[in-house]
Amino acid sequence: MVHSLAPITEHLSPVPHTDAIVVLTTVASEDEAVTLVRGLLERRLIACGTLFPAGRSLYRWHGKVADEREVVVLLKTRSARLDSLQSAFAELHPYKVPELLALPVSAGLGKYLEWINGETSLALT
Repeated sequence: MVHSLAPITEHLSPVPHTDAIVVLTTVASEDEAVTLVRGLLERRLIACGTLFPAGRSLYRWHGKVADEREVVVLLKTRSARLDSLQSAFAELHPYKVPELLALPVSAGLGKYLEWINGETSLALT
């Protein structure tokens, strides 16, 4: 059965004025993820952090293939906070080479985007 996306997409509109981004990172444990997200929230660098604790990453590191369980973390913020977020990662992220991938938001619910903006407007850096 094919479901129509019309009910969802009719509430979404292109938002060229937003600088909202979703930042992807990973850490080794749920405790590390909570510590990282709380530290970023306290500095108002993100509006929200969502944890996916059942991640598994396979990657090449120092010439060997690693296979690790990780917690995937999605951080909702604005591109205006990206430089400060990178600086905070240097201090708060437990990895020597942390993953930090910023994905642009091209559309979203206006109220949610406003909330992200409000929560990160007074960043404490």
